[in-house]
Amino acid sequence: MPLAQHIGAPASACVEVGDKVGRGQVIGAAKGFVSVPIHAPTSGEIVAVEARPHPSGNPLPAVVLRADGEDRWVDGLEPLDPATLDPDDIIEQIRLSGIVGMGGATFPAHVKLSPPPEKKINTLILNGVECEPYLTADHRLMLEETDRILEGIAVLQRVFPGINAAIGIEANKPDAIAHLQARCVGGDVDVVPLEVKYPQGAEKQLIKAITGREVPSGGLPMDIGVVVQNVGTVAAIADAVVRGLPLIERVCTVTGPAINESKNLRIRIGMPLSHLVDACGGLKEDPAKIIMGGPMMGTTQIALDVPTTRGTSGLLLLREQDVVLQAEGPCIRCARCVQACPAYLLPTTIAAYTRLDRFEEAEQYRALDCIECGCCSYSCPSAIPLVQTIRFAKSTILARKRSG
Repeated sequence: MPLAQHIGAPASACVEVGDKVGRGQVIGAAKGFVSVPIHAPTSGEIVAVEARPHPSGNPLPAVVLRADGEDRWVDGLEPLDPATLDPDDIIEQIRLSGIVGMGGATFPAHVKLSPPPEKKINTLILNGVECEPYLTADHRLMLEETDRILEGIAVLQRVFPGINAAIGIEANKPDAIAHLQARCVGGDVDVVPLEVKYPQGAEKQLIKAITGREVPSGGLPMDIGVVVQNVGTVAAIADAVVRGLPLIERVCTVTGPAINESKNLRIRIGMPLSHLVDACGGLKEDPAKIIMGGPMMGTTQIALDVPTTRGTSGLLLLREQDVVLQAEGPCIRCARCVQACPAYLLPTTIAAYTRLDRFEEAEQYRALDCIECGCCSYSCPSAIPLVQTIRFAKSTILARKRSG
């Protein structure tokens, strides 16, 4: 169980080798406001607290749990009645349950739900778009776990009384649209079919498509009165507040030409990727590329012994013939990256300044507004790793800001 599974400060291990833990027990304590605790996905014994392979590519601190096969819940997890809780109590329960953005961003949910008093929230948007190719976990969740999603919406309506709620779904999921529209008839939740295009599910693009409002450069959705949560996050919020259960499992798509059988699996967080492959009948052939997430915004993994995290929305396994290898060439000023950028940036200009270590100029060209969707890299005929370069620029700019 990696202690870094969310945006913000990693959790700090609060167990020691030899400790016996129950399912749902806290094994990593939150360190600061932008942080959440980590919970044991099953019962067993702590056998190590040490650096282990992490989806980021570097070994990072983790708690290693040997399951005892009993899957015994820890004592003290009790169902709650949202109708008797005030908004602060609900938000605290969400924080204690370790709820983060399940669409892959892993931003702590309680932070989004705690805007400053001057930021008046009037709109809740549920992100059911799932615009990345191959991924279908949210689609199946909307069809098969509808009650959890609607319970989660009701919880958030307690946090923001009188809020307008809408579920955005791309038009290529007509069954999910029809199903949720039928379930929401006569209620206070709108189901909004959206044009099929990438990256329709990006937060700022989704807000613009549903409300017509535009998040200002450098701003946040709360600046225009909006909170956005993934449908999986809202279902996890229902589990946390209505049932008292922490976030220890999620739905994950396992697919790709190299896998024997594509499936959506309910997985325990911390399972090695190899276990997911085994549950899908194994590999047809050795994969040439292992991607955690989708093909556009996912991260390439070096092996299948990497653990799943709260942000593991998918596992994509590609064969050698599915991967196009092309040497990087010079920029030919074709402007395809500019045409493709949904944030209206100049990717090649930002990347050029970054390569010259001129980060002030990169920031002036709004590098921090990049949503890392991958459209620029995908459309570049010279195979320039634009999004990776801009990602480096963003991390450097933010690090300099933190250091003063």
